[in-house]
Amino acid sequence: MSPKGKIRIDKALCKGCGYCVDTCPLGVIVMRRHFNSQGYFPAGVGHPEKCTGCTMCARVCPEIAITVYRENGTGPCALRKRG
Repeated sequence: MSPKGKIRIDKALCKGCGYCVDTCPLGVIVMRRHFNSQGYFPAGVGHPEKCTGCTMCARVCPEIAITVYRENGTGPCALRKRG
């Protein structure tokens, strides 16, 4: 069974560089079509069911706008912060 993860992207911090989209090996992240409060098109979670919590997206984010959570084995909602 593959690990389960979850990411949160702070849309206010995201400047739409696209590094996370290019880096995610499973295509979890997509670029949104609506501006954020700073006037950028932010990244968003497009396919959350694919996330394994690998943290690659958070590692490449220059704005530190991505938080990664990974399942810790005690239940489907028991996620711990990673990154």
